[in-house]
Amino acid sequence: AFLDLSTVHQVTGTWMASTTLPCTYVPTEDFTQQTLSWSVDQGSGTSTIFHRDSTGDHILLSKFRGRVSVPKHNPGDASLLIQNLEMPDSGHYTCQIVWRSRDNNLITKEVTTIVKVVKVAATKPIIRAAEPGLTLPAGASTSLSCEAGGSPPISYRWFRRGPAGTAELLRSGAELAWRGLRPSDSGTYFCEAHNR
Repeated sequence: AFLDLSTVHQVTGTWMASTTLPCTYVPTEDFTQQTLSWSVDQGSGTSTIFHRDSTGDHILLSKFRGRVSVPKHNPGDASLLIQNLEMPDSGHYTCQIVWRSRDNNLITKEVTTIVKVVKVAATKPIIRAAEPGLTLPAGASTSLSCEAGGSPPISYRWFRRGPAGTAELLRSGAELAWRGLRPSDSGTYFCEAHNR
């Protein structure tokens, strides 16, 4: 219980998105954190990604530079944030902390989290309207926005249903906006979400 590191057994991260690997403990006055390191084993041995000591933070694997960070001013929180997840980031990640006790003993603890990076298909999008109920006076301005989940990047296209059930492509992008509505803008609109 004392100075135990908490984590989760496995994290499933979405390709191209961000994920946090938890590594936390309850700080105590009797022990001072000396070093903190994160390493990864992807099947060909273990490599250190991140190392924090009295000289600062060091990112030792170039493929993680600019993509990983650990909270600085949050005692007891050594969680690793990985941004822009890539498929090869899957592996076993180990958080190791060394503390120095008041009587100068060193205590080391470590925990390991499995990371699986997955590609997630775009979900069925939802449309959010600027106004509730879209009965609007002519000349008003309004907008619709389209939102879907899944692995980024997600692209959106807006369509308007035509008279014979045909679909007319209006524009690409998550938002469809009107500055001054005309009666002819009345109709049924739908959006489509697409990712790789």
